[in-house]
Amino acid sequence: MGYDPKDVSSSLAIPTKLNNEKMKKISTLFKKDPDNLGRVINEINPDNKWVIEGLALATRKFDGTSCTIINGELYKRFDLKKGRTLPPNAIPCQAPDEKSGHHPHWVKCDRADKSNKWHFIAFDDLVDKTDGTYELCGKKVQGNPENIKGHALIRHASEVLEIHDLSFEGLKNFLTKVDIEGIVFHHQLEAKMCKIRKTDFGIKREKTKKTSLRKYIA
Repeated sequence: MGYDPKDVSSSLAIPTKLNNEKMKKISTLFKKDPDNLGRVINEINPDNKWVIEGLALATRKFDGTSCTIINGELYKRFDLKKGRTLPPNAIPCQAPDEKSGHHPHWVKCDRADKSNKWHFIAFDDLVDKTDGTYELCGKKVQGNPENIKGHALIRHASEVLEIHDLSFEGLKNFLTKVDIEGIVFHHQLEAKMCKIRKTDFGIKREKTKKTSLRKYIA
């Protein structure tokens, strides 16, 4: 059991360009434990039954910070919440969260802003700057949980996972054995997604040998 690092993002029913319809927050495959919302129970979310009906493609979830490329320009995620001011020309990328009120936007990266240093290092190394969403991973990002040397923009849905058992215990066992943050399931016919992470099962991710960013530059 393992994963096949094959890029199939261009063949999926995934929105690669923004439109006037705001994307919904990606739900968790299984229902949350009412006594511990950081965990899941062995009951599938009714909206995600398509995963076990054979309509899902499983892809690796990278642990970094979300970015997007729109018309060849780099944007980073900005979470509008109480006390924060929305930057000019920000683009809503998701509907506001009904519970927290947080409202994610895309904000264009400015080279003059030092906070974008690592974004542009990864962006400039990216040969194929196809429009779409990416994960910025690397040494200076979120403590580098992916343990990557340098910095890289990794396109979402760029690694397909070969998983034979999609049951609760099967997915828990898979995520116990592989060193990834989690799984994002993509509907093969519609623009639907859901996810499951190690932490949803209470699994701790261990540090492993550093991976060269060259694997992700294409």
